[in-house]
Amino acid sequence: MGIFGTHTKLSRVTLVALPLALGLALSPIAAFADGDKPADHSPASVAEATAAAEDSPLSIATPSDTPATLPLTEATPATSADSTTSLDDILGLDDLSIVSPSVDAMTPTAFNTITEAQSSGNSSSAPDAKNGYALKGNFFQRLAQFYKQDWAGKNPSATLPAKRGLPAPIDSPPFPFSDWGYGGSPDIGAPDGNTYPLMSALGLENSRTKIYGWVATSINFSTSGHTNFPVSYDIFPNKVELNQAVLYIERLPDTNQNDHFDWGYHVTAFEGIDYRFTTAKGYFSQQLLQKNHQYGFDPVLEYVDLYFPVMEGLDVRIGRFLSVPGIEAQLAPNNYNMTHSLLYTIDPFTDTGIYGTLKLNKQWAVQLGVSAGHDVAPWTSDAKPSLIACLNYSTKSNNDNFYGCANGINDGKYAYNNLQDYDITWYHKFNSKWHMATEAWYMYEREVPNVAGNVVNPITPELGANGAFCKTGMLRCTAPEYAIVHYINRDFSSKFMMGFRSDFLDDKKGQRTGFATKYTENTLYATRYIGSTIMLRPEIRFDHSWDLAAYNGGRARNQFFFGMDLIYKF
Repeated sequence: MGIFGTHTKLSRVTLVALPLALGLALSPIAAFADGDKPADHSPASVAEATAAAEDSPLSIATPSDTPATLPLTEATPATSADSTTSLDDILGLDDLSIVSPSVDAMTPTAFNTITEAQSSGNSSSAPDAKNGYALKGNFFQRLAQFYKQDWAGKNPSATLPAKRGLPAPIDSPPFPFSDWGYGGSPDIGAPDGNTYPLMSALGLENSRTKIYGWVATSINFSTSGHTNFPVSYDIFPNKVELNQAVLYIERLPDTNQNDHFDWGYHVTAFEGIDYRFTTAKGYFSQQLLQKNHQYGFDPVLEYVDLYFPVMEGLDVRIGRFLSVPGIEAQLAPNNYNMTHSLLYTIDPFTDTGIYGTLKLNKQWAVQLGVSAGHDVAPWTSDAKPSLIACLNYSTKSNNDNFYGCANGINDGKYAYNNLQDYDITWYHKFNSKWHMATEAWYMYEREVPNVAGNVVNPITPELGANGAFCKTGMLRCTAPEYAIVHYINRDFSSKFMMGFRSDFLDDKKGQRTGFATKYTENTLYATRYIGSTIMLRPEIRFDHSWDLAAYNGGRARNQFFFGMDLIYKF
């Protein structure tokens, strides 16, 4: 069965209804809260996945397309006893009390440092009286007031303790993070000042337990009619899709202090087509590997953080977390743009294990851990102890950062996504407006079954784990690949940025994409914020395969792509 699946029904999500429904569901637990990749990508997979993608113009899913798995409900239209009452009266939009002058909308918040689950580009200024205004009324009125104030640019910034360590080099927004990131840990030394619309509407903006999320939907137009792959995550051409509907529940450890132990935790509910690029074998993976659903659910992240006051701070993470190296992430708001690089599309996505991050001083951090292997649960037959070791260094100015990792290292023998991954990332800040990010990796698997059709009695590959195009007569071979991606970004204001990405991939034996060829892509992209809760990210992209036709399911060497996504945060 293929990775990418045939069309099933599209989930129906009403953007405004989502936070309202969540608020109703979560209100009874408010007091408690206050108290305290896909595995692989074969050509057959791509063909099966997008066989239903029409060669006709844009196809839009209808409201009847509703799977039973989406854990969301639609809002029921309310009726008013007084037909003359306005919507503003019902929601209380005219009753928003400004108790002090608001901060300029163009001033970025001081706490938008993004890590794996710390804020996901989703933070908003604390909406309470002590920070500049008071939300009044019931849950619905407070939620509407929050958004109205946010979109008007009047939400004041929270006053937070200074971050321990080096100053943040860039601004967030408009970028998805304000400090050079490292995986597998909260940003040690950064205060947690994140407050979200849903928490504010619940009256829990000061709670350490936080419930928040986003909905990301997209549209794309492509010269391909069968599949966009290896463009990701929008592999289905000329479609409107629900990419992600995500709910986070988390408590961040207090790493801004360094004199006592603290703890945190994080759980994620993740629904949409992007589950195809987060699924790990053993975590509800039958949706993809056996049933090949287009839409699915994945509990992408579940872990606890234990923070110890050792040196400049030690965090120990236990559970399922994002694969640690790299510029990009599965969670939509954490990325510069809508689509992912070729480099990111085929590398590991999540690991389950234990991972420690030790800040030696302001400039150096070391990380060491062990996982069950890439994209597999510890209880599966593919699991094997795998080393993760990383080193992170920033210059005193924090204008440069280098992050190197040996990720998922074991015997390297063929298994489900058992990639031996050696990765390095370099960030550089030119000035207050310009910065760049560059990442390169080398990966391989050993003893991969030959699927080239040039051997007698070939070995059948594991379900969901691709074979390789080996030399004639070889039952198995080593399948290497290497890639490099470069981003250059320009900050125009706290609400708008633009960038350009260039990307190169050489899938030497075709084990990651299904075609043994070199690829390049170039993408021009932009991000526009509306307040801090809506992101619009248009882009135009050109891809080329150099050695053989590898686009549109092996039908073309070139692919032009235009797309845009909308991210709505709650």
